Amino acid sequence: MNKNRTKVESQGLMARIIGISGFDRFFFRRLLLSEYFVLYLCIFYFLVLLPFIPRLASPDNLRNIFSNMWPLLAVAIGQTIVLIIAGIDLSQPGIMAVTSVVGALVMTKCANPDLFAKSPVWGWFITEGGGPLAGSILAVPMGIIAMLVVGILIGLLNGIAVAKLNMPSFMVTLVTWMFFSNLAIFLTKSENVINLPGAFNAIGGKGISFIPFSLFVTGTLAVIAHILLSRTMAGRWLYAAGTNIRTSVVSGIPAKKVIIFAFMFSGFCAAAGSVLYSARLEAGRPTLGSTMLMDIIGASVIGGTSLFGGKGKVVWTLFGVLFFVLLANTLNQLRLDTFKINIVKGLVILAAAFLDVARTRLKQREVAV
Repeated sequence: MNKNRTKVESQGLMARIIGISGFDRFFFRRLLLSEYFVLYLCIFYFLVLLPFIPRLASPDNLRNIFSNMWPLLAVAIGQTIVLIIAGIDLSQPGIMAVTSVVGALVMTKCANPDLFAKSPVWGWFITEGGGPLAGSILAVPMGIIAMLVVGILIGLLNGIAVAKLNMPSFMVTLVTWMFFSNLAIFLTKSENVINLPGAFNAIGGKGISFIPFSLFVTGTLAVIAHILLSRTMAGRWLYAAGTNIRTSVVSGIPAKKVIIFAFMFSGFCAAAGSVLYSARLEAGRPTLGSTMLMDIIGASVIGGTSLFGGKGKVVWTLFGVLFFVLLANTLNQLRLDTFKINIVKGLVILAAAFLDVARTRLKQREVAV
């Protein structure tokens, strides 16, 4: 009798233990599969490091973190669209560099002949009196339009090469990155184009009350991208093309046009990010974006956008950008060397790719059950 009672009690104890363990596994699974997982990770990371870096929570540092988010988010949104179709756009840093230079050359109010005399655009496009629209009321809007148009056209070239010529997006965008990055340096002979209109510089440094103009720009772009992906037929086509390109073609989806559109949108976003960065730096920089590729891809992937295509959301990218900016901020405050910071960022991207695989497998198991 005592043996049976002991056995029942033992079984009850084991059941309770198994129940708790099962709950823990269920909670962890729900947390891992949650759309807000990266946001929770940001909060946890912030709270863990706060005792070691008290300045992390200072108003100036928080303002710096959020101001750094918006230009990066603008570019990362474009990368997200391309990743959704199972592609990748390595040309975004090159687009940022060449559009920064083009816009600045159009708007600059004056140029130093000692610096730009050997530039191929000197004498017919820019002079000591500045660019073709120097001093004009149209300088800022036309300069921004020129930047956006150049970004879209480069995206169009990438899209045609990938969709029409069946070339790998990795190779195509790698070549365009190298070409346009060096073209920007060639046009300016490695010199920054300064003396930009104050109205343009205000886009990167000023705002309405405590809200910067860059937030309005990126917020508008994010809303458009969100509506595109969640509320339009084009968004469904993007996901379908990324999930299975052959099936999407058989289903009647214009896959080639979808791919071209994705790269054009990515080029547009890179140019929009270039506008914000150039305005913030108050110069057209031929090296703009040269060290940002890891941040752009990392922010997109860590947010949950799959490298295998067919999965991604703008809000995920927002969380990924927040995490990556927070990570960079804390690493800089810890006074780590640049190469150490890049090592950490690389490991984070690798962890994000591993996390994507783990989440995909968990979802497949849930579906199977």
